[in-house]
Amino acid sequence: MTLENASPFFAWDVSSYLALFLITAFMIVSLDHLFFNKAESSQHPTPDKTGFAKFVYFVLFLRFNKNEKYANRPKMVQWSAEFFPVLLLIFLLRGFIVEPFRIPSNSMMPTLLTGDFILVSKFNYGISIPVLNKKLIEFEKPKRGDVIVFRYPNYEKNDKYQGADFIKRIVGIQGDEVVYHADQLRVNGVKIAYEDFKDYQGVESGTDMTGFKHKRELLEANPHDILLDPNRASRGVKATVPAGHYFVMGDNRSRSSDSRFWGFVPESYIVGKAFGIWMHYDDSLKFERIGSFD
Repeated sequence: MTLENASPFFAWDVSSYLALFLITAFMIVSLDHLFFNKAESSQHPTPDKTGFAKFVYFVLFLRFNKNEKYANRPKMVQWSAEFFPVLLLIFLLRGFIVEPFRIPSNSMMPTLLTGDFILVSKFNYGISIPVLNKKLIEFEKPKRGDVIVFRYPNYEKNDKYQGADFIKRIVGIQGDEVVYHADQLRVNGVKIAYEDFKDYQGVESGTDMTGFKHKRELLEANPHDILLDPNRASRGVKATVPAGHYFVMGDNRSRSSDSRFWGFVPESYIVGKAFGIWMHYDDSLKFERIGSFD
């Protein structure tokens, strides 16, 4: 499955609701200035600012200068003006710098555990329009081994997953032939090497993975740990990655719904690159989880 079969990227999430509030607040205060609050606006002139400077200040703070107050205006206008700058800052940080996500499943064990709160860079691959995810400037392409958050393409049009964000690891980029058979990965005919560790000891929601084979997959410049079910091989696949798409897999190979099952990730559906854990809470807080990961 590829982009032409995917569901629309847009979904009602935190960023979408923030954008809706910001637009609504801007309209409320702007209409108040235009039709109801002209007299008070004239009491706070800003002769030292150009028209453009005043406009920019208004766009950022919903007022033309720092002395402008809304004490005698309706509560809706007051609340819109007061909350707007803070929520605008949050929106810009989430949209262009970094966005937090929570890991909801065991599919990326042992790298990421259920209950990990991760940070996702929004600028590693370029600058995109928030909410729509339309790329304006490209910095670099995603690479094999990158852990990415992406909007699930939902090729099967399942309402349960509409607008859901997934996290997986890229194992194939456009043009790659990816073969996964008997828990052995090959990319473009090259057999990926592994290092063996002792059997995995699961914790909290991952206790069912106790006894799984714990290996290190030496995928080019991004080696990483994976888990394999000792009782059965996980699903195999042979596929060539089309242009503008990526082949992704979970590190917990037998417990991951990924490209082996539902197809490729369109590049335009990639939200960002995951790079660190800032908190963990599943059954308990685990501060030792805080930090970067492979």
